[in-house]
Amino acid sequence: MTYDWCLWQEAAETALYGEEGFYRRPEGPVGHFRTSVHVSPLFATAVARLLAGTARELGTDSVDLVDVGAGRGELLTGVLAALRDGSLAPGLTVRAYAVEIAPRPPGLDPAVEWRAELPREVRGLLFANEWLDNVPTDVAEADADGVPRYVLVRGTDGTERLGDTVTGADARWLSRWWPLTRPGERAEIGRPRDEAWARAVDSLAGGAAVAVDYAHVRASRPPFGTLTGFRDGREVPPVPDGSCDLTSHVALDACAAAAGGTAELLDQRTALRELGVGGGRPPLAQASADPVGYVRALASAGEAAELTARGGLGDFGWLRHRVPDREEGYCPA
Repeated sequence: MTYDWCLWQEAAETALYGEEGFYRRPEGPVGHFRTSVHVSPLFATAVARLLAGTARELGTDSVDLVDVGAGRGELLTGVLAALRDGSLAPGLTVRAYAVEIAPRPPGLDPAVEWRAELPREVRGLLFANEWLDNVPTDVAEADADGVPRYVLVRGTDGTERLGDTVTGADARWLSRWWPLTRPGERAEIGRPRDEAWARAVDSLAGGAAVAVDYAHVRASRPPFGTLTGFRDGREVPPVPDGSCDLTSHVALDACAAAAGGTAELLDQRTALRELGVGGGRPPLAQASADPVGYVRALASAGEAAELTARGGLGDFGWLRHRVPDREEGYCPA
């Protein structure tokens, strides 16, 4: 924990990823909040379909899957389970990588390689579900004259005060992506996330990279930022003392520009429907013809509805990058 006044990026880095940081706790993220992965196996099945499609586009039956910010391996476990019977992708061989700073959890499939850094030159799918929102950033606030200044924070209680004027690369980022003009307006300076995503995309030798997160774009930035905390399933004040998650929405349009290449921004509702996750109720006639199957289908429809709900998970942003295949000189369509 940082006791002295410091910038938010430094404070959050220590609080989340330090030796006793929030993300090193044994319970993992699922002990405090649910992501789409935890809502339903339908999400992992959708990622499995995306992986299979990426393999077809690359023209290979041996493909890599990289889960960045893997938590305790829940997504990889679900994807491998969805592919196990061979119906989604007959004959597909998957090399699975979990990228996570926490220790490897017990009982994880031995086929999953657990590592703290991105693998390089992989061909396949890199998937980052709710990773970028936990890449720490500095926070800026416009002072009484409308001049953006860094926000300093005290780690013991989250008290804030204004620091120096924002200059250099951070000032250029704000000017391009999140201008602050009125006193009291705030922004999370997303430059570290842009750089992290560019590195992630660059690690691929071919295939696709997908980031899924709370997001906003330049035309609709929130005027006072989005920094908050989560603990035990509830939103709490963002105090960088290691006791809670620290998260803020991601400027995915800036991340897209930083990584270059061919990118597409869409919401989770659209992305999952493209991957076969709908939300429609099963026909009522099935209730009498196949009551057990009807109950299962109804439960699945409810899970799909939660994953695609307006005002909820369905509003998450998906940033999809296509990466030219360096082996073949081919870019998946």
